[in-house]
Amino acid sequence: MNNRIEENSGFLSNIKGDLFGGLTAGIVALPLALAFGEQSGLGAAAGLFGAIFIGFFASLFGGTPSQISGPTAPMTAVSMLIIAGILQTNEGNLENALPSILMVFFLAGIFQIIFGFVKLGSLIKYIPYPVISGFMTGIGVIILITQLLPLFGYVPAEDDANLKKFRPQAEEVLLENILKDEANEGLLVLEDFKETVKRAGNITEADIMLEAKTLVKNDASGVIGALRYTPEAFKNIKWMEFILALITIFIIFGFKRITKAIPSTLVALLVVSIGAIALGLEVKQIGTIPSGFPKMYLSMFTGFSFSAIQPYIFTAISLALLGAIDSLLTSVVADNMTKAKTKHNSDRELIGQGIGNSIASVFGGIPGAGATIRTVVNIDSGGKTKLSGMIAASLLLVILLVLGPFAEQIPKAVLAGILITVGIGVMDYKGLRALRTMPRTDAVVLILVLILTVFWDLIFAVAIGLVISSLMFMKKMADITGEESTLVPLILDLEENSSEVLPSEFKEEVFIKEITGPLFFGATSEFQKLALQIPNRASIIMLKMDKVPYMDKSGLLALEEVLRNLALNNIRTITVGLKPQPKYLMESFEVIPNQIPNNLIFEGYPEAIAWIKENVEDKF
Repeated sequence: MNNRIEENSGFLSNIKGDLFGGLTAGIVALPLALAFGEQSGLGAAAGLFGAIFIGFFASLFGGTPSQISGPTAPMTAVSMLIIAGILQTNEGNLENALPSILMVFFLAGIFQIIFGFVKLGSLIKYIPYPVISGFMTGIGVIILITQLLPLFGYVPAEDDANLKKFRPQAEEVLLENILKDEANEGLLVLEDFKETVKRAGNITEADIMLEAKTLVKNDASGVIGALRYTPEAFKNIKWMEFILALITIFIIFGFKRITKAIPSTLVALLVVSIGAIALGLEVKQIGTIPSGFPKMYLSMFTGFSFSAIQPYIFTAISLALLGAIDSLLTSVVADNMTKAKTKHNSDRELIGQGIGNSIASVFGGIPGAGATIRTVVNIDSGGKTKLSGMIAASLLLVILLVLGPFAEQIPKAVLAGILITVGIGVMDYKGLRALRTMPRTDAVVLILVLILTVFWDLIFAVAIGLVISSLMFMKKMADITGEESTLVPLILDLEENSSEVLPSEFKEEVFIKEITGPLFFGATSEFQKLALQIPNRASIIMLKMDKVPYMDKSGLLALEEVLRNLALNNIRTITVGLKPQPKYLMESFEVIPNQIPNNLIFEGYPEAIAWIKENVEDKF
């Protein structure tokens, strides 16, 4: 009870700062939410819904008090690809595809909650910097490339030349659909195509054009699609929309030089939009934004089919992992910015983000994560507690309910300009500048992740980057273990490290093998090579293992093989300084006492020296 009272008092301990911080962060979030929603393919309203519900519930249940959450560049880039893929399997019909799309977003939130409960948050920090740098720069490049067509005001599906090009393929798709329907109804008879001809006769020109538009949209989607149609966009540039986008970019970058007290993105949105509306410019606008409180899409549950969603399980997990990484990186930024140097709760933050994403999906919102820019603005403006994030989300809801009709008239070119500045800002220039000086292996990983992110798949890019980084790290550790592990006569080592020195006659019989670093599968080959250097005249091998903090099963098997070979040559093995983990593993698999008896395991040199003096015979 006392803990709850303390939490509530902390919740309301900074009302003035949280109010101002939340309002400022909400204002900054508005244009970004609209832009990310438009980029995703679900429309500007979906971005606004995501910012409202993720922002509120991630703050309420999360573990980073000053964090502002909502749609972000990485999450939107991945969501855009997911949406495009599901639309393609549903022949471009958004109404049919929407339940599956929202279910993927819902499952991603559920997985994030599970990640929090299994305490996965603490593991995110082990992702190497080159992987994160390459991924973030790749996200920036994706945003820039995919906004080229909106920048020029070009819509491939509205170009008659493209529709004419895809008309034959559209007719084939429509005919194929007729044959599929007849097969499902049991009407298809090879000897008589009268029903097929009848149904084909009902296809109108509008049906063909609609299917052709869907095919063009699919062909123009993603990075490759945008690059494919960029030459046509440049030829058919809409100058008014191009100029509006350039003005938006100029204001965003230029206004920051005047003052940072007012968000330049909001200034650009208002100035360019109001100007375009006042002048009556004929440009493409956002379009309809649902009025009133967002409705719930319960059809994603009522029509749920596991077989329909099964292909997207891995996609949902990948999206959840990306959201976790995105959020926790922002949490670290928030910790470093607060004067008190607060410490976020990683696992609780994942639970909060998961709850926010799950609820947002039910209301048709796109997924999001902790947003760095909005969090920084919140902290700079005085926000300290989770109340600031809830205020920011509430402000967006009020704007939706009151200013929805105005938002519908915002030119799409303005959102393209905003997204271009986001793409420029999200890239990791520090990592790019360091390419020449960073280790070659890190540079290779960064460039590889960047290329794979842009031209193949974002999630696989991160996964491959992690695998390569892990292999390179293990090789480096194995090399270090091999370089620092030594084999010398015991007498020489003791002269440097111990006050007790054995008689010189034992230097032919006793050798010490010092192992430095973890003995794992990457280091086994070097360990076995070093063991081959032991001369046959040796009677005793002392394994100095006080610098071996960890051993895995592969390392254990390599050690066991070496011990057997030594035993075959009548060479006994003793150990010094054996750590708890390696000792436990050796006991579990009976290497102790089968290969090394308990009486030959010593804590330090003095005990080992005493035993050697009493038990070793001078033969040479």
